[in-house]
This record gives sequence, C-alpha cells and structure tokens, in this order.
Amino acid sequence: MIMDKAIETLEIESRAVAALKSRIDAEFEAAVQCILACQARVVVTGMGKSGHIGRKLAATLASTGTPAFFMHPGEAFHGDLGMVTENDVVIAISNSGESSEVVNILPIIRRIGAVVIAFCGRRDSNLGRNADHFIDIGVEREACPLGLAPTASTTATLAMGDAMAVAIMSARNFTRQDFAMFHPGGALGRKLLLKVENVMHTGEENPIIAAGRTAKDALFIMTDKGLGAVSVVNSEGKFIGLITDGIIRRALAKDYKFLDEPVEHIMCETPLTIAKDKLAASALSVMEKHKPRPVAVLPVVDAEKNPVGIVHLTDLLRQGVV
Repeated sequence: MIMDKAIETLEIESRAVAALKSRIDAEFEAAVQCILACQARVVVTGMGKSGHIGRKLAATLASTGTPAFFMHPGEAFHGDLGMVTENDVVIAISNSGESSEVVNILPIIRRIGAVVIAFCGRRDSNLGRNADHFIDIGVEREACPLGLAPTASTTATLAMGDAMAVAIMSARNFTRQDFAMFHPGGALGRKLLLKVENVMHTGEENPIIAAGRTAKDALFIMTDKGLGAVSVVNSEGKFIGLITDGIIRRALAKDYKFLDEPVEHIMCETPLTIAKDKLAASALSVMEKHKPRPVAVLPVVDAEKNPVGIVHLTDLLRQGVV
C-alpha cells in the first residue's frame, strides 16, 4: 500500500510535468521576451505553497543573471507594494487564479504599471484575465488522494519556472563564469574564479636557482622554501628547467657525488608549467593527469619564460579546489 501510493504519486506528477511541453508556445516565448527586455527587476509573488515555489523561482532567476526577488502578497497589501515599480515584471503564481491575497494586489500592480505574468491553472480566473501573459500550469489532478493538498500542481509550477529561468539564461548567453560570480562562496565559485596567481608562491617564496650552481645548493634552497622543487634559470633569468625532491632522491640512490655537479646536469628540461592567469582548477587537472605519475608542483611561467611563481598541490587543496 505504501509503495503503491508512492509510485502512483510519482506517476501523477511526472504526467503533470510532461503535459507542460505542449504549453511551451508563443505566449511562453512572449513572456520570456518580456523578462529579457525588463530593465528593472522580476518580482515573484504567490501565497501558501505557491509562495514557496515562487521563492525558489526568484532565487533561481537571481542566481542566473536576472535580478529578482520574492514579495509576499499579504505583506504587499500592507506596504511592500512600494517595492514594485512601473519598470518591473511581476510573476504572480496561483493555481486556481483566485487566491485572494494575490488577486487583491492586482489592481494596484496594474495601477503602478508593472507587467504581470500569470502562472495559473485557469485562464478564465481573476488572475488569468488580468495578466499580460498567461502561463498555463494547470494539472488534471493532484497526487493527494483527497485532491486537496498542492502536489502535482506545485511540481508543475516548479518545473515551468525552471523552464522559464533556463530559457532566459540561455537567451542571455549566461556562462559558467557568470554563474560562479553569483556563487563565489561555493565549490563552483572556487573552481571558476580562483586563478593560479591567487594561490602561487611568488617573490621570496618562489624557489629559484641559477644554472651553474650545484645540486647541493638546490637542495638547500628546496629545504628552505619547503615546496619540494626549485626552478632553474639561465644567465638571463629565463626558466630552463626544474629540480624536484624526487629527482634528488633518485640521484642519491645511485651516487651522492652528483651533489657537487651543476644543477643543469640533473634537472628536468621539459617540466610541466602553467600561466598565472589560468584557473586553479586547470593547474590541478594538469598535475593529476601527468604521466607516468601525478606531480605535486607546477612552475608558473610568463610568456617571456620568466619564472613568476610556483604552485603546490597542497595550496590548491587548501583552497578547496577539487
């Protein structure tokens, strides 16, 4: 009985969402174009469960490049309508189209001059008749066995709201970088906004040794800086190679006499490098995908082959770049 009802609920709600495809029509496109042309904000309003869906729609729009906020219709009737301007677009949500709190503020919104988009199940309702654009979110039946609790109708409204938000962000050519800008505190923000120059070691922290110096000197510098690598430069200060603690260990396993030899005798002449304006996530990818084994450090080199810094795996992990 429990599983049967759960499955029936999902079937009813999936049919409600599938039915929305036929309603993506010229009127839907006109509503999207209206929002795209809006020079102010999108104000979303709705009562009860529709209000909860409205809050989510407003948040989705705001995070995908469309300035938007939610206005409670009850509070709107007691002063919050002052937030609405003639340049705004109001999305009013009511499955029945007769929610008194929403219907009661319509005349004032019309008087202010804002455009009204109705998310509604009945075109002949008060909301449907008084809107500039009508988006049909009606359903055949609710999943609730009593036919009372908003279930399929709220699912359909949520899906239609997402469809509109995604259509708008696509029309705006909203990019991953744009999305990250509005989510700087999240993992995606760190991946898309944090660059190598934000995490690399520069100046006195950047281990560099001149060609001609000994491997022993490189070992001392490596130990002092604590990054497990040293960039080798020629007489003009240009990057020509890298010495890592792994190179030192492998050489020591054979013979310690190399310590008195010039660094260029043991350095890697073709190490991986990266530019400072690359994403930190790109640096991590380069490190992880190196063959035959991942590397822990990347020299940061500019276009003129100057070693401007070095980035270590631990720096990236510490910043949450995963």
